[in-house]
Amino acid sequence: MRLSNLITAVDAHAGGEPGRVITGGVLDVPGGTMFEKMVYLREHADGLRQRMVREPRGYPATCCNLILPPTLPEADAGFVIMEQTEYPAMSGSNTICVATVLIETGMVPVTEPITELLLEAPAGLIRVRAKVSGGKVTGVTFENVPAFAAHLDVPIEVPQLGTVTVDVAWGGMCYVITDGTRFGLRLTPDEGRDIVRIGEMIKAAANEQLTVVHPENPGIAGITVTELTAPPLRSDAAGKNAVVASLGRLDWSNPSTWTGALDRSPCGTGTCARMAVMHAKGQLGIGEPFVHEGILGTTFTGRLVREATVGPYAAVVPEITGQAWITGFANYVVDPTDPFPDGFTIGDIWGAAAG
Repeated sequence: MRLSNLITAVDAHAGGEPGRVITGGVLDVPGGTMFEKMVYLREHADGLRQRMVREPRGYPATCCNLILPPTLPEADAGFVIMEQTEYPAMSGSNTICVATVLIETGMVPVTEPITELLLEAPAGLIRVRAKVSGGKVTGVTFENVPAFAAHLDVPIEVPQLGTVTVDVAWGGMCYVITDGTRFGLRLTPDEGRDIVRIGEMIKAAANEQLTVVHPENPGIAGITVTELTAPPLRSDAAGKNAVVASLGRLDWSNPSTWTGALDRSPCGTGTCARMAVMHAKGQLGIGEPFVHEGILGTTFTGRLVREATVGPYAAVVPEITGQAWITGFANYVVDPTDPFPDGFTIGDIWGAAAG
């Protein structure tokens, strides 16, 4: 048997969201910064992402992270995040998975009860404090890049839905945020198909009608995620959300293309974006905890550390606390006769737009 391209990975999840972590088998990637390395992968080596997140090695909700040597001397490790249709500059659940894997597999020095790490994401340096007991990570808190609201209470016209009032905010990814209850949603798992359809339609309309470019990195542009909100079902939570990531391009003429994947976790960057909106509206103060419930009933706890500025925007520096669990260790390979070395998508669960 002849096998090639062996990749070593650790599978994990944070609050239910899968975050596969590649720990070996990939050489360093060209680029002077982690963002440049991300761009190189996206433009010149996208086969790695496709192989690891698509079938038969992945599935629609799979996220994957590539551990790389950092480009900044003060960082302990770098990582690039790979999802179904994009390379996010930052992801909260993936950061929690990466930190957990680095610590629990011994890839970084570990100190109990607190291990501190400085990780280099494409969005910038992320400071991490992990609670560790007996080698097990029992909680991860990370300080995110500054978050800001770009649009507040803006009406957009969404075909078939009418006028929808939205906020748009950056929390490490760019979100369009709106109240899901106006569509009769409670944001429970049984509503998944409707949440995805509505979320994709809102995102497509928002991208057509609103302009968003990160003022400090013009390579980050456009709205890539929808976040629907609702009152929490848990008594210890302050809010609830469901986040929709695309699986392909939406075609208004073909409802079968309205497909995406729900974030299974409470969504770290989505929580940061929502807290930035709440702060801008005077609904959340500095230092006030915000327990955010996801579609599975799991929670992340957010807190605004301090105020900041990003270009012309008033911003806040958020931190997120959550936990991840390792679910498996695997070696992924490519048989030279395999007809799907870079994986595939198919319309029964991926939608007609996926390719």
